[in-house]
Amino acid sequence: MTCLTFPRHYRLLTAGDYRRVFDTAVYKVHGKGLMALATPNDLGHPRLGLVFSKKNVRRAVDRNRLKRLARESVRHSQHRLPGVDIVLLARRGVNEVDNDTLHRQLFGMWRRLEREAEKSTRPSRSSTASHSSAAHQRRG
Repeated sequence: MTCLTFPRHYRLLTAGDYRRVFDTAVYKVHGKGLMALATPNDLGHPRLGLVFSKKNVRRAVDRNRLKRLARESVRHSQHRLPGVDIVLLARRGVNEVDNDTLHRQLFGMWRRLEREAEKSTRPSRSSTASHSSAAHQRRG
């Protein structure tokens, strides 16, 4: 059975952690009422930080529900996600989305983030093609 806990080392804990993601965000993924900013880390696993302000989500019960669902979705996706620090931001209207829709939306956001991270870590075709043609010219 896989471990689906959410220990401290899977969370952004300090203001510096959050600031680094806001200042150096490489990936940006949008959903209805949500936005995720992410930047690579050297840890080999994702870390999550949540920013759900009272301005965008008025009631504490709604903020807590969103946080709980976001943590759960990351727990279930943590083994597929790349080593990135993620800050999930709530925008206006997100509290009107029902739980099932929010689950699907979050999992879709994590899949898009995974694809974007894979694209940026894979060597581009043009650089490998130019390298192989240069090697071919040296042989010829």
